[in-house]
Amino acid sequence: QGSSCIVSLIPSHSGAYWCESGSGEHSNAVNITVHAGAVILESPALPVTEGVSVTLRCRNQGTPSDLTADFYKDGSLIRTETTGDMTIPAVSKSDEGLYKCTNSEGESPESWMTVTGENLRNLDVQMIWSFFTLL
Repeated sequence: QGSSCIVSLIPSHSGAYWCESGSGEHSNAVNITVHAGAVILESPALPVTEGVSVTLRCRNQGTPSDLTADFYKDGSLIRTETTGDMTIPAVSKSDEGLYKCTNSEGESPESWMTVTGENLRNLDVQMIWSFFTLL
């Protein structure tokens, strides 16, 4: 079933977070950076698999917003979105990098997005297809 907790964070709470069971088993850690600025870039905390759709959201802290936002990758402007959301329909390794966004309220901190190799399910399908082709 899982469990969760909701806390109010301040910048000094930045760091590595993970879940741990009573018996000492634990999940992989994720690094969370808490920043006090007005603009936040919502992006995947964990690596994303090549081929999946990813949406980055430029938000104002504390309130939902749909302000026009500029999205940057590795310091270069890549797209302007009037909804504040930028979707990459099928990520590839070339999409890996350091992202940030700006809107009329300011600039978000930079966030690294990691892209991992091809989806194993797609690889399995390709292997099965190759097997039948050989037959």
